[in-house]
Amino acid sequence: MTLLINEVCVDINGSSILKNISFVAKKGEIFCLIGTSGAGKSTLLRALNRLQTISKGEIHLDGQSIHKMTPQNLRKSAVMILQTPSLFEGTVEDNILYGLKLNGSYSKNDSVSVAKTLLEKVGLEADLFNRNSLSLSIGQQQRVSIARALAMKPNILLCDEITSALDPQSTLHIQDLLVNLKVEENMSIVLVTHNMDLVQQIADRVGLLIDGQLVEVSPVNEFFKNPSTELGKNFLSTIA
Repeated sequence: MTLLINEVCVDINGSSILKNISFVAKKGEIFCLIGTSGAGKSTLLRALNRLQTISKGEIHLDGQSIHKMTPQNLRKSAVMILQTPSLFEGTVEDNILYGLKLNGSYSKNDSVSVAKTLLEKVGLEADLFNRNSLSLSIGQQQRVSIARALAMKPNILLCDEITSALDPQSTLHIQDLLVNLKVEENMSIVLVTHNMDLVQQIADRVGLLIDGQLVEVSPVNEFFKNPSTELGKNFLSTIA
């Protein structure tokens, strides 16, 4: 599913947070939004599934305006995963089955089998299935969050700093999982991150946000070898 953002602006309390943002996130692509803190990356991500109101512009999923979709249908198709795992009190099974219920595909006969398959997909052991979700490590909780999101059969994952609170090993698990979802499921992934090593490992393209403006969109290798703008060069010089 193609996500098209055209001239999107966000104004909050009289301040211009996002200024005429335009880009396309393609089907089967990992598109990473990078930039300085406060540049508007998370605001833009929230706008993509109507958690943030836009002041101007258009956002389309496969040619359909997201503002003509019901919020429920939009958020089944474009699922957001947050920096802090958003699990609720209950077992791992409860959390994943909740995703299946939201998807409308819940049935007593096969839901447990599907949930266990999703747990395996995100690289977690079956013996965690009946564990209290909040007793897991943060890395394990994040993978359960992703399994719950996948239960909704999304076309796009919107990921907001999902590895920032994780140890290096857990980050590698998430990195491999995102790449597998892109390759095996042909899924579109928009990832906000400050982790430049992660970006270089998994991104197809990057978008650089500076002070609410998308100043550069480039294939990942081109950006890190030879950014096309002075702002891009300056950004890389600060993280070298």
